[in-house]
Amino acid sequence: MKIAFLGTGLMGRPMAERLILSGHGLSVYNRTKEKAEPLSSMGARLAASPGDALAGAELAILMLADAVAIEELLFSAKVLSRLPPGLTLIQMGTIAPRQSLAFKERWESAGGEYLEAPVLGSIPQAREGNLVVMVGSTKNQYEHWLPVLKRLSPEPLYVGPVGKAAALKLALNQLIASLAAAFSFSLGLVRRRGIDIDLFMKILRSSSLFALTFDQKLPRYLRRDFSAPNFPTRHLLKDVRLILEEGEAAGLETVALEGVRQVVEKALSRGLADADYSSIYEAVDPAG
Repeated sequence: MKIAFLGTGLMGRPMAERLILSGHGLSVYNRTKEKAEPLSSMGARLAASPGDALAGAELAILMLADAVAIEELLFSAKVLSRLPPGLTLIQMGTIAPRQSLAFKERWESAGGEYLEAPVLGSIPQAREGNLVVMVGSTKNQYEHWLPVLKRLSPEPLYVGPVGKAAALKLALNQLIASLAAAFSFSLGLVRRRGIDIDLFMKILRSSSLFALTFDQKLPRYLRRDFSAPNFPTRHLLKDVRLILEEGEAAGLETVALEGVRQVVEKALSRGLADADYSSIYEAVDPAG
């Protein structure tokens, strides 16, 4: 199958590699060309523009940072007016349900088909094909594109119509932000009061309070090393803002998450926008 893959950054590149290794022919495009170039050695065609990537494609996959990037790359009048008839778009980034529904309407008005399939997981899972893929579409669309999605996930999950998967992804990403902020505070308190960290972790691991992410991120906290990010802090802030908007629209109390947002913003103010999101520890427990 000929696939146009747009967005070959931290997550997009290993996902594109999986599809190439599965035998699909890829045309790839990234606004920063250097991020797409390594895929050419695997047989991908480097497209000169989004429209060039779509030309001749049977499927287009998006893995872009936010709705603004999607708008700029794919929803200009120039691109939509030249859309190959019936081209299916699978949007896999984290955006708000209302944004996904708006893109669906515009893509379908241009003659294409639209699915959302946001993912949960990081770079190692993308490389291994072990992402959690949540699909918002019709049931027929889900079943038709399941063979492609299975190259990225062992069990792509059908959530419901477009908008449902986007909302589910925000609900899950809320836990990423909140757990990171909560663990940062507890670890900071333990360290500042001179309590043995191994003892703290032993008790935590044996309790119902434990989350696997605590162990995964602990070395970064202890070394204060937030380089080589799996998920940059600036992307976390984008997601937290979307989650707050969605929560308010749903009539939820958002005061707790507002505190998390302030912590994430503080991390960005300390120059940690492109660091791993665990860098919010620096905002909670700044180095002396």
